[in-house]
Amino acid sequence: MEEKNSTQVHMFLLLGFPALADLHVLFSIVFLLIYILTVLENVVIIALTKTNCELYKPMYFFLGHLSFIEVWYISVTIPKLLANFIAEDRIISYVGCMTQLFFFSSFMCTECVLLSAMAYDRYVAICQPLRYPVVMTYQMCIYLVVVSWFSGFTVSLIKISFISQLKFCGPHVINHFFCDISPLLNLACTDMSLAEMVDFVLALFILLVPLFITIVSYLLIIMTILHIPNTQSKKKAFSTCSSHLTVVAIFFSATLFMYARPKKIDPFDWNKLVSAVYTIVTPILNPFIYCLRNQEVKRALKKALCEKIGISKVSRSIPSLQMQG
Repeated sequence: MEEKNSTQVHMFLLLGFPALADLHVLFSIVFLLIYILTVLENVVIIALTKTNCELYKPMYFFLGHLSFIEVWYISVTIPKLLANFIAEDRIISYVGCMTQLFFFSSFMCTECVLLSAMAYDRYVAICQPLRYPVVMTYQMCIYLVVVSWFSGFTVSLIKISFISQLKFCGPHVINHFFCDISPLLNLACTDMSLAEMVDFVLALFILLVPLFITIVSYLLIIMTILHIPNTQSKKKAFSTCSSHLTVVAIFFSATLFMYARPKKIDPFDWNKLVSAVYTIVTPILNPFIYCLRNQEVKRALKKALCEKIGISKVSRSIPSLQMQG
């Protein structure tokens, strides 16, 4: 293979979105607001699932973990993107790049498996309701979550171990807004066929196996719902899984397009836009989807807000009562 440069690269330059350079102030504010809103939304979801007794169910146990992943998921990419816009600091060290890639890949792979666990939970709840308390015990939920985290981080570790063995030479410009696999492989000046193959096979495994479980679960769910004679019961059954199905459709469509194919592809700008769907858009949309389409979450949120307002009114009224006394 032809070498591009004999000097090993110790840092990279993230190209980001050069077309937005003239509007860097505007987009800095936009991305900052998106980041703050995403973190707040998901923290609220986590707090609700931990404090509201109505949400002490396997479905919301998984939702809390999904929100926890989303907080860290977006925190891996957005802060550096903000640094690119605000401070125009596009430099990232080799170690920093590999660290960002490892955690980004780990959280993404973990989310893939967790989404399939959530689909299985809905399958048991709708297709085998009498066995649901026996099957989806607290121990079973812990097991599924541990498997999600372990498989996600293990797959990512194997990927990074092969990619980190490559020699990256000049030019050192990464045509992306974060360190992703495809633009990194484009910079390798040694044979990357093994690393590319390992990454491709693992990407297929960590994406297609959970997707297969999810598809089978929802096919069985749909078949069960169609056999329900009561129309109202059908709507209620479907409403319990419609939010999750929406999230799955958005997440897997984008990730399959980007990662379930050979990685050394031409880094067109529209690849960055597709990446933005699952790195920025999905984390901010998920809480809205689950809150707007789930009555139990909406009730829990309304209850929490009412309690907060009630406490505030009581705390404001105490000084006035003391003065009157």
